[in-house]
Amino acid sequence: MLKQTPPLKLRTTITLLVCSVIALVLFVVHSVYLTQSTEQTRFSLEDKAKAVLHTLTAAPFIASALSNGGDKAALQDYIEQVRQQNELLFIVVMDMQGIRHTHPDPSLIGKHFIGGDEVKALHGQESISEAKGTLGPSLRIISPLFDARHQQIGAIAVGISTEKIQEIIAANRWFAYWAIAFGGLVGSFGAFFLARKIKKIMFGMEPSEIASLLEERNAMLQSIREGIIAVNADEKITLINDEAKRLLRQNGELENLLLTESSKHWPALLHLRQVLATGQARQDEEIEFNGSTLLTNSVPVRVNGKVTGAVVTFRDKTEISQLLQRLSGISHYAEALRVQAHEFMNKLHVILGMVNIRAYDQLENYIMDTANYYHAEVGSLIRQIKDPVIAGFILGKMNRGREIGIDVNVTPTSYLPESAESEVTHELVTVLGNLLENAMDALEGSDSAAIVLTFDHDDGHLRCTVSDNGQGIEPAVAAHIFEHGFSTKGTRRGIGLFLVRQSLEKLGGTIECQSKPGEGTRFIVSLPYASKECGL
Repeated sequence: MLKQTPPLKLRTTITLLVCSVIALVLFVVHSVYLTQSTEQTRFSLEDKAKAVLHTLTAAPFIASALSNGGDKAALQDYIEQVRQQNELLFIVVMDMQGIRHTHPDPSLIGKHFIGGDEVKALHGQESISEAKGTLGPSLRIISPLFDARHQQIGAIAVGISTEKIQEIIAANRWFAYWAIAFGGLVGSFGAFFLARKIKKIMFGMEPSEIASLLEERNAMLQSIREGIIAVNADEKITLINDEAKRLLRQNGELENLLLTESSKHWPALLHLRQVLATGQARQDEEIEFNGSTLLTNSVPVRVNGKVTGAVVTFRDKTEISQLLQRLSGISHYAEALRVQAHEFMNKLHVILGMVNIRAYDQLENYIMDTANYYHAEVGSLIRQIKDPVIAGFILGKMNRGREIGIDVNVTPTSYLPESAESEVTHELVTVLGNLLENAMDALEGSDSAAIVLTFDHDDGHLRCTVSDNGQGIEPAVAAHIFEHGFSTKGTRRGIGLFLVRQSLEKLGGTIECQSKPGEGTRFIVSLPYASKECGL
């Protein structure tokens, strides 16, 4: 198995990348500079030679000295002075036969000009060429010479040594080399410190480590059973996990959050707007959000001491309360079983004692009375209520009612088959539990207090009625009893009937309250109910 080569570190990668880009740029600049520098040097020397040449051809002294047999020595001295001042290789004045009249080497005066490129100038046209003469290879510019009557009497040749041109180009090339070296050095240091700065901004982490950390963070956010929403300073969502989407979707608000940049009301409801404005965290606050009670914690996000966003975490308190109610129903069921087991043990002790004293006639009567009680109350309840969870729950409520002086009964015609869905059973326990508790609260301290339960199941539909003979509910109060937090019993109450409505809405059911002051109250619950018996 081949061993994988470890990836380059971020600092090394950035340094190599920046250095490569700098090297490429410097190479291109160097090539362009050398090309233009060579051409520019050549053009500059040509222009200089042309300027000297045109000045000489326009000088009357030279034309006069060449055409009228003037002082050739004075001409030679003058030309040499001009050549030396302008650092030229040669300046040669020739006649129409190409015979030199001036030359840096006086021994060559009177001899024919060498190179063959003077012919064009002797025919009245200026020429530029490179040729090798007695002084070596040179760049030559030859221009015709005219007298005062504009008659050509010869030509003047100006030469620039090609070796000098190469020396100037070489000097420029070394300047380019030094500039490239300096640029490369500065670029390398810049790349190193840039990589170091970026690495510091990234908290010294490699990209692979950041990617792994991001994946872990996303997995952690999605596994949390709390909704999380993060926003920036403009109230735009930058992060939202699946649980938050679920909670918002069930409240009909998710589309507004995701399809619009900023909703009109939800940041204020979740306290995000206040946190962004004040920079102060808000802990463990309950809010009403589209029919649900959310328990929220909102904190600001600070970068360098400045608030740049906010994060809110929230849970549906209604779900927590419903879970508590379900646990309460199960505890009632367990309590009912405990009471029944305790009573059964007491009866066994009675039977054992009566056997020991051989009171057989009294024992027979006692067993018959116990059996009749079982068939009358427990047996009939089990025959009517086929769901053991609800049966045990109602039995527990009956025992509790007996303890506080309230008669809790199920009508003889009631029938409740076992549900095909456990979720319906749990929700029904929540509904009945809250309705029975409310009825018991209403009957507290009353004489002949009674609660009657009725179950009517027909064709996949269940109708439950919970009636009491209490004082009833005033019409003004009845209009608000299903609202969260509304109660006539004091503060920190008013959740029971709200949970009943929530459970029924989840099951697709309804509830109706019928009450008259002084005559009692009746709650009628209707909901879809699929039975195991017939598959409805």
